[in-house]
Amino acid sequence: MPTESERAVLRDGFSGGPHGVGTLRDFFASFQFLKVPRIFTGDPNDTRLRNVEKEILIPQKMRDKARDEKCTDLVAEFGVCCKKQGLLLPFLCRKENNALKACLKKWYDDPDFRQLCTQEYLADRKRFRETGVRSNQKRKDKVI
Repeated sequence: MPTESERAVLRDGFSGGPHGVGTLRDFFASFQFLKVPRIFTGDPNDTRLRNVEKEILIPQKMRDKARDEKCTDLVAEFGVCCKKQGLLLPFLCRKENNALKACLKKWYDDPDFRQLCTQEYLADRKRFRETGVRSNQKRKDKVI
């Protein structure tokens, strides 16, 4: 006949139980030496891009930069229209929306702008790999 510990799903000390002795957190805390430090995880001078950087991070940087620096007047006009029209904004702000989309698309399709954003991204990544400090890209005062 199997004993109580043989019938259990988890080994002794893994359940945490009512007494809080031997929790999973204690077990995994003993493996701190296996964790790789986040600083210096790559060569700072490496200019190769991973797929996630090419397809997601750089286009996101392009959209943010175009919205915040290149098409600011159209973003403001669209915001005013949205606040003014309320629930009817899909119908009544179509002109402002189309103008904003055209401006963003113009910058998004510009190869020189893409190269500029790629160079800025590589500079930020290099700075992070050298110092471990992230650049302040996500500002708290940014309005969605």
